[in-house]
Amino acid sequence: MIVKILKKSATFKAVNYNTGKVDKNRGELLLAKNFGVLQGMENLRPQDYINYFEAVSSRSTRIKYPQFHVAISTKGRSHSKEELADIAKKWMQGMGYGEQPYLLIFHKDTANNHVHLVSTRVGKDGKKISDRYEKLRAYRILNQVMGEDERKVLANHLQKALSYNFSTRAQFMMLLEVQGYALTLKDNRYSISKYGRQLDSIDISKVDDRIASRHKDSARVGQIRAFIERYRLQYDPSVEHTEAGYRSALAKFLHGTFGIQIIFHSKDGKPPYGYTLIDHAKGAVYKGGEIMSLKEFIARPQEQDTRHVAEKNAISAERPEVPMEDTDLLPWEENLDSGASVEDNNYGYESTSPPRYTEPDIEMPIPTLDINISDDIDDEAILGRNRRRQRKARTNTR
Repeated sequence: MIVKILKKSATFKAVNYNTGKVDKNRGELLLAKNFGVLQGMENLRPQDYINYFEAVSSRSTRIKYPQFHVAISTKGRSHSKEELADIAKKWMQGMGYGEQPYLLIFHKDTANNHVHLVSTRVGKDGKKISDRYEKLRAYRILNQVMGEDERKVLANHLQKALSYNFSTRAQFMMLLEVQGYALTLKDNRYSISKYGRQLDSIDISKVDDRIASRHKDSARVGQIRAFIERYRLQYDPSVEHTEAGYRSALAKFLHGTFGIQIIFHSKDGKPPYGYTLIDHAKGAVYKGGEIMSLKEFIARPQEQDTRHVAEKNAISAERPEVPMEDTDLLPWEENLDSGASVEDNNYGYESTSPPRYTEPDIEMPIPTLDINISDDIDDEAILGRNRRRQRKARTNTR
């Protein structure tokens, strides 16, 4: 379950956005609560709700952005609109908006059932509804509504993270950071927090023991590289900057289809300097350079073709070309049993549509990661020359 407080606004344009969904049969108004005299009227227009919000908000001239707009989303269809409505009402009560006028709209035009809530931040007494630690409280209250034990959830996440193959402490931290946790190392223990509250800690020796037992699956590395090479022709590998960080169409496809998550590392809004690959399907973490360099990964096919032509011409000048037979197959296409499962075929497939990766029961949201993991990329090629020139030793430990 995900809750997101959406962009602030000086006007109540979220009303028109949501009622527009209803008009196009992409949404359904489930509840209009605490609207006073409007409650007994029929055939209300969106502007009627806006006027009411503005009237309440006018009781305070200090609040520049009175609109309160929230989305609560479930995974797929795991919760019905009625269940989501009940969750949303309890959440609004917990956040201090239970007595505020608000609209509750169900959206049915995406793969994940979700509801939107629109209200005003100005109370009927003219005071602002508290927004202190708002984003942290939003999840804490949602967990309370859902009856989730945060420490029990962390225990499951921690156990799963320690089951992965990883080669550095930073990679272990990343496995939990993509789940929304914050880790702090003190006195040889990682303190693990979420929503601003410490939930547990783990002795660093357990992490180091797991690092020492790491096994690199060379066959899987080759398979992942083959996936990238094959699908870069269909999905753009170049990166684009978003509010959540750097993304690419190819990275999104690999995550959704094969469970291969790409995390680009950047700093101060500059282009990525490296990446880490998390193979959720096989439980392993790789430095990007173990698969291929960042430059190669994000290069558009046209750019690669130019390099390949030059390399091919150079090779042809030295030896005759050996023609490839039409029956040559990629590694995972050999000896496929059309009746076998995805696991039996090791992600094999018969047609151009590969099997979709099924997420584990534990949800894996992807928050923005503000991390700098120098030794989790092959930075010798990028930074080594500068270090040698400055006669500096590599001292970073992450």
